[in-house]
Amino acid sequence: MSTRRLTTAQALVAFLARQYTERDGQRHRIVNATWGIFGHGNVAGIGQALVEYGDEMSYLQGRNEQAMVHAAVGYARQSNRLSTHAVTTSIGPGATNLVTGAALATINRLPVLLLPGDTFATRPADPVLQQLEVPYAGDVSVNDTLRPVSVYFDRITRPEALIPAELQAMRVLADPAATGAVTLALPQDVQAEGFDWPEEFFAERVWHVRRPQPDPYELHAAVRAVREARRPLIVAGGGVHHSEAEAALRALADATGIPVASTQAGKGSLRHDHPADVGGIGHTGTATADHLARTADLVIGVGTRYSDFTTASSTLFAHPGVRFVNLNITGFDAHKLAALPLVADARAALEALTGHLAGHRVDPAYESEYAERKTAWEARVTAAYTAHSDDARPTQPQVLGALDTLIGGDDILINAAGSLPGDLHKLWRARSRDQYHVEYGYSCMGYEIPAAIGVALAAPGRPVWALVGDGTYLMNPTEIVTAVQERVPIKVVILQNHGYASIGGLSESVGAERYGTAYRYRAPDTTYTGDPLPVDLAANAASLGMRVLRARTVRDLREALAEARASTVPTCVYVETETADTVSGAPPAEAWWDVPVAETATRASAVKAREEYDRQRAARRRHL
Repeated sequence: MSTRRLTTAQALVAFLARQYTERDGQRHRIVNATWGIFGHGNVAGIGQALVEYGDEMSYLQGRNEQAMVHAAVGYARQSNRLSTHAVTTSIGPGATNLVTGAALATINRLPVLLLPGDTFATRPADPVLQQLEVPYAGDVSVNDTLRPVSVYFDRITRPEALIPAELQAMRVLADPAATGAVTLALPQDVQAEGFDWPEEFFAERVWHVRRPQPDPYELHAAVRAVREARRPLIVAGGGVHHSEAEAALRALADATGIPVASTQAGKGSLRHDHPADVGGIGHTGTATADHLARTADLVIGVGTRYSDFTTASSTLFAHPGVRFVNLNITGFDAHKLAALPLVADARAALEALTGHLAGHRVDPAYESEYAERKTAWEARVTAAYTAHSDDARPTQPQVLGALDTLIGGDDILINAAGSLPGDLHKLWRARSRDQYHVEYGYSCMGYEIPAAIGVALAAPGRPVWALVGDGTYLMNPTEIVTAVQERVPIKVVILQNHGYASIGGLSESVGAERYGTAYRYRAPDTTYTGDPLPVDLAANAASLGMRVLRARTVRDLREALAEARASTVPTCVYVETETADTVSGAPPAEAWWDVPVAETATRASAVKAREEYDRQRAARRRHL
């Protein structure tokens, strides 16, 4: 048997360079690049291997380990989960910084390969630098924190153990029903150890990404349920995008007239101007979609996890006889809400449903009803987008309105946290299948800027916008340096509202009186209600190498956004927004979200909030 003498790290990189996914006849490198920050735990192993194989594996230099995972996840999502990046760190804080990014990847079912260094397998000294000492277990390291947030985890304590571990890792990364964060912990001595590897290990491998067809029994039950329903509603989730099933969904909606609402991950499954598109659903949804959800007698979930935002904490689907059909590639999600399961690939199952529903269409009166409600909602969107004066400071919805008039189908908008996800889900008019990129499975502050880099790398030439509030920006601005270094022309829009605006509003609604949510000086009563802090985020972005455009008015904003869109270098638009306390903002929530309120309190705000909480939770139901 022919062998090749390489270190474990060199063998790992050489193996990754020859792994591909294939779906519908198209091939993609599974791991197209490796992000890395080097320390003593990986510099002589993976670091040296990336030098050795630099012509086969691209290297990207990050500034923050969590952010590197976000960039890889952004790349994977934009690549329809068919390609991703690897991330390597040293043992210690570099490794534990991966945990947040790993959780985000796994919760959102997005593939990423994590390669943290680990403490010595041979234990030449005990403890070594950055070793976690656990008196009851000698084989535990800080990397074990990655176990619960990884869909596959292994520690490579011998070179030859890499062979089965890597094959398992590729299997999971390419599995549409089981993917997420995959972690291979690499002891630093094993990384640098030589071994005679069989040449077969480095053969080119193609991992087919399956499209499971629906089971005939489940398909028959789903078709019967649709034909019997008087007010069916489709809820499109992220699985529609992952499966590239948008055309199949459109064909079903065109043929049957069934309206389509979307989760945060599923928005854009239909263009905003498609007659059947009724917008976002749930706590951050439109009045149109939420009314249809309350009155639907059949809810057809397509690739959705049914989070509490989607179900309005189990209060939204209020029809007494409501039934569910869940089309999902995972049985775990397909059985939620006591649904009729349809375990299959989204595109395959939607095509099958359309074929078996030939000639079936909802009542014309139902179509007219949701068309009228859709038109009325569009008028509310236009009102929220429209500024009364070009010389005024814009509200947050008016910032979105300025973007709405500027961008085309090629633009991609990225957001994750704060009040923006709610405004975007309600208001944004998605023009293409992948324009709307809001990470709301983990809603991770600091995701937007690094994810924008990953998306831009996966979609070169397309304008990519990272929309961030000041709270999110301060969490993780460091990858601006990476965008500048790599000449990735992302566009960052910073909306300055002097604090955690989203949680501030929530705090007020649950009786916590906006406590600790403003970025202000302490007042004499020790609360943070003094003057706004003299923080200049625009100057900060400029100091990191970005071109910065300041917009003080609506007119300035339009000009700055247009200039940023045309820019060929990383560009920031900084705008201080008017708060919704003084001018009209986005339409209020159309459905509830369960955030428990203090059951016992003396302050009037909390007592009143508890009364409202008890009223709302009375509508909660378990779908059995």
